[in-house]
Amino acid sequence: MDIKGKVIIVTGASSGIGEATARQFGREGAQVVLAARRVDRLESLAQEIAALNTSAETLVVQADLSRLQDIESLIRQTMDRFGRIDVLVNNAGFGRLNWLEKLDPVSDIQAQFDVNVMGVIQTTRQALPIMIEQRSGHIINMCSMAGLVATPTYTIYAACKHAVHGFSEALRREVKPWGIDVSMIYPGGVVTEFAGHAGIQRKTKATTPKALLLTADQVGEAVVKLVRRPRPMWIIPWAWTFTVWMNRNLNRLVDRTTIQRFTIPEREEELKAIDGRS
Repeated sequence: MDIKGKVIIVTGASSGIGEATARQFGREGAQVVLAARRVDRLESLAQEIAALNTSAETLVVQADLSRLQDIESLIRQTMDRFGRIDVLVNNAGFGRLNWLEKLDPVSDIQAQFDVNVMGVIQTTRQALPIMIEQRSGHIINMCSMAGLVATPTYTIYAACKHAVHGFSEALRREVKPWGIDVSMIYPGGVVTEFAGHAGIQRKTKATTPKALLLTADQVGEAVVKLVRRPRPMWIIPWAWTFTVWMNRNLNRLVDRTTIQRFTIPEREEELKAIDGRS
């Protein structure tokens, strides 16, 4: 696909991967719809895109993807302005990482499902009839390695990303006859604001190895490549495919290693406290 002039919606465009992705599309001369809650950041990004490529157009839409009315408004404003939707990048999302019993039932658990799962489904549902009418379109869902390999403290976030994986796989097989592609992209660790908002506190200091750490720009470039050459799923960097294989085929080994090297050291004090009371 020639990206210049294409109408592309990017949710969660105010920071991180969404911001980098929108910038990449703007550089290519696309008509980019910037959607997120923080409208001041979106307006700043719109000005930056205009400076990068004078043929690029932007539309700023303030939207909370946990609210159906905001999603409906996003699609309506896009159609009013551009009259079509060529690509939808479902990127908006956040994580709250902690032991399940310590997560708040509403602000941590329900809120993640509202944005990370229902936001993706409802935004796609609103855009899909337009793409069916066009007989063309591309839906790109930002998954995560957590959607393929679930690790401790990621219970809810991983559940959300696994849900998006299943949703995307089924949808791909539903809509292909209308000329619509559905892609899933699975980045490993990315340098963004995610960790700060997720509330990560680890005694073991376990984190993604620097050699496998991505920048938001690298993920944005990968999204642009997916639009040019669609594929069902893409794990980046490729080295994580070995971890996925291990998780599927040697799950007992992965369980034992994870529990011994992460779960027990992280929860050592709690385990001792319980043992002391028994």
